Amino acid sequence: MGIFLSIFKSDFNSIDQFFGSGVDQISKPTDKLFGGLLAAGFDEDSCLSRYQSVLYQKTSPFKASPYLISKLRNYEQLHKRCGPNTQPYNAAVEQLRSGGSVSFSSTDCKYIVWVCYSGLGNRILTLASVFLYALLTDRVLLVDRGKDMANLFCEPFPEKSWFLPLNFPITNKFNSFGQKSPESYGNMLKKIIKASTESLPSYLYLHLAHDYDDHDKLFFCDEEQALLNKVPWLIMKTDNYFVPSLFLMSLFEHELIMLFPEKETIFHHLGRYLFHPTNQVWGLITRYYKAYLAKADERIGIQVRTFDSGPGPYQYVKDQISACTQGEKLLPAVDTKGTIVPPSENSKLKAVLMTSLVSGYFENVKNMYWEHPTVTGDIIGVHQPSHEEKQQTEKPLHNMKAWAEMYLLSLSDELVTSAWSTFGYVAQGLGGLKPWILYKSENQTTPNPPCQRAMSMEPCFHAPPFYDCKAKKGIDTGKVVPHVRHCEDISWGLKVVDSQDEL
Repeated sequence: MGIFLSIFKSDFNSIDQFFGSGVDQISKPTDKLFGGLLAAGFDEDSCLSRYQSVLYQKTSPFKASPYLISKLRNYEQLHKRCGPNTQPYNAAVEQLRSGGSVSFSSTDCKYIVWVCYSGLGNRILTLASVFLYALLTDRVLLVDRGKDMANLFCEPFPEKSWFLPLNFPITNKFNSFGQKSPESYGNMLKKIIKASTESLPSYLYLHLAHDYDDHDKLFFCDEEQALLNKVPWLIMKTDNYFVPSLFLMSLFEHELIMLFPEKETIFHHLGRYLFHPTNQVWGLITRYYKAYLAKADERIGIQVRTFDSGPGPYQYVKDQISACTQGEKLLPAVDTKGTIVPPSENSKLKAVLMTSLVSGYFENVKNMYWEHPTVTGDIIGVHQPSHEEKQQTEKPLHNMKAWAEMYLLSLSDELVTSAWSTFGYVAQGLGGLKPWILYKSENQTTPNPPCQRAMSMEPCFHAPPFYDCKAKKGIDTGKVVPHVRHCEDISWGLKVVDSQDEL
């Protein structure tokens, strides 16, 4: 009888976990607003993930600060007042359409337009960066929808859309904007345009992509922000998570610390606030979770991305995955001698979610745990939702699957990610996880050690400036303040770490 009750209790818990909104919801209240991070009042059916995500995500130990919550509510009011098709927006667009210059005293509402650019992981990270900049500078964020942004993400702000209207006057220029564009701020600086001039153009293009030059990087200097503050329209194209360099600006440092007392929670909070999968993507996520992950005692995510010229799989990466997951006790070793280890009361069902463009790494791990028992008696299920063979950023369904897989990885209890990969950065940030990072291989050999625990769940800024704006000379920006350090996976990159980790 005791065995039967034990089995029934186990199955009953699994059913609660499987169906999410059943008995468990009656007996256990949930905070679907994440402690006030999210605004109430949306039509729940239009975006199921906004309020259902609490049924799938672990309760975060990181709480949004009251100041951040207040700032978000104030921003929502600004967006409602100045967003698309309001009187201030229409006036600002008319000024932009006229092509004239603007005086310093113009306009009540200022805007920053995020241009859809690069792969999906980069897009998510850069959109969070640009939104944070909008919060710091009292600008309204408007999003270039590209080919598929509206198919991937629900509206995050009440009442007014965050998407740039299709009739925006200069949308046709977005694709041509680049480092050499005459409209770019960096190129205007070369022409010695100073804040003392009587008028400024109605918009400036900010090029903060990987190929930006020293003049473009002056964006991260306090004195240049004074001029940018006077321009009603800023258009930004970037593939960088540039938040760490905002922390190095005295203009923003105090405000950032007020917003994020736990400094490494920036993307965690902004990501949960901004990025809600559309109903179609939410269906991909929830169906897969319920079918393969819900009943597990523990979920381990493994995100594999290689940057070698061939498609793989590579034996040295297979060896690296095993060395990391078993060496760090994330997964048990297997008994290759044929010993039968029967499951015990302490045995666990562990679900491994693997994501990769190819299936070879998944097949290797799956076969290992199918063909051999574990030394602990644990049962290991290995799953991979898709293997698209190559990145296909231009295909909407490819990006839907990619977004679903990032989200599923974020639901892991433990996470292993690949060096340099923004796909992994998104998953760790949304999940509030410090992943084990698989080192980038040199000469196609398995690194030793194979992986390292991240010191922060924040993403890495891959191409930061190394410049002291006041001294006007080059410096190591990873050594200016204790809460901005060099990344584990890219030695020249920068990332924000929590104050408790400061040295």
